[in-house]
Amino acid sequence: MNEDSYQNIANLEIFVLFRNMQKYKIFNDPVYGFTSVPRGILFQLIEHPYFQRLRRIKQLGLTDYVYPGALHTRFHHALGALHLMRQAINVLRSKGVEITEKEAESVCIAILLHDIGHGPFSHALEHTIVNVHHEEMSILIMKALNEEFDGQLTTAIQIFEDKYTKHFLHQLVSSQMDMDRMDYLNRDSFFTGVSEGVIGYDRMIKMLDVRNDRLVVEVKGIYSVEKFLIARRLMYWQVYLHKTVLSSEQMLIQALKIAKSAYKKGMSIEMSAPLRYFFELSSKFENNEKTYQSIVDNFVQLDDYDVINVLKKFMNCENKLLSYISKRIINRQLFKIELSDSAFSSDYIKKIRQKIAVHFDINKKEAKKLLIKGKETNKIYSKNNNEILILLKDGSVQPLSSVSDHGMRTKIITKHYLCYPKNIL
Repeated sequence: MNEDSYQNIANLEIFVLFRNMQKYKIFNDPVYGFTSVPRGILFQLIEHPYFQRLRRIKQLGLTDYVYPGALHTRFHHALGALHLMRQAINVLRSKGVEITEKEAESVCIAILLHDIGHGPFSHALEHTIVNVHHEEMSILIMKALNEEFDGQLTTAIQIFEDKYTKHFLHQLVSSQMDMDRMDYLNRDSFFTGVSEGVIGYDRMIKMLDVRNDRLVVEVKGIYSVEKFLIARRLMYWQVYLHKTVLSSEQMLIQALKIAKSAYKKGMSIEMSAPLRYFFELSSKFENNEKTYQSIVDNFVQLDDYDVINVLKKFMNCENKLLSYISKRIINRQLFKIELSDSAFSSDYIKKIRQKIAVHFDINKKEAKKLLIKGKETNKIYSKNNNEILILLKDGSVQPLSSVSDHGMRTKIITKHYLCYPKNIL
């Protein structure tokens, strides 16, 4: 070959490389390194304002009060889960599992948008201001996007709701070992610095297969699955339900409850328009398309900044209890929290309320608002129809609980808590 021939080949390689670069958008993920998203509907959804809002929603709420590095967002997590989903699709296809281009695109859309319905600070608003569960909100937003994108999300919604003919696609999005959990454990571990949450996500994905329309894991990947479940258990008690995180989140929920009650009684509060909409929205709203569209229109404008801003307003409001709690949250002067495996006695609770009333010179009704009680439950693994399935060497499929050497923790763990101002006892 002459010099011109070599030059032509070099030019062709550059052209092919450039053309491939044009087909994908590259992201530099701190957890996985360089990842790519195909241009088209997936990238258009990422560029959409509804999805860009996730940049302004922290993945772990107020967890940075304990782990200062936990400042990553739901935007990060959604892109990470999408990256893992694309890997899983490639692995399954390499093993002969039929996944059409339309199905691959749709299951990627489903995982990309699985958290689109999360509000500010995780579940804080879900329990107080926004009277719609985050999964239901995700469906409402996905349906709104489906109309905007001329029905291109129809199959994705069916997969998300487990109404599509191939059940294993839904399992990739939502199950006891889905791409959502794989990413958030890995990502949350990375940003909190809690190494116990590190999992072998790459090996688990490589061990995936499908039998009888059910996702299975090859038996040689069983130890990676067991480590995944142990890591999840440790992360829940060390990060997600850490007592200081629990205290800060319960204080935020209580502040919003007091604010909503005071607002309904006529207290003037300066806040953003979408937050005001939900303060005024009745819990018994009309179940019709117009109302849901109004809910979506306002919800997609809410983010963490709305809540932080209104908390700063609360700091100087006329309601002394609301002002007190808000100052404590903003300045990280958090309430003391007691945890117990059993419920606290009514006498003990009464004793603390009395001390609060005396310390702050308030009546018993007001004192109740400074004593937050409740319980948190956690179940790491469930023995049910959605149990993780293991593909044995003889081709048979068995539930993880019957083949695991260590046994799976299926007991529901319950922790009762009392949360109240420090230095009153």
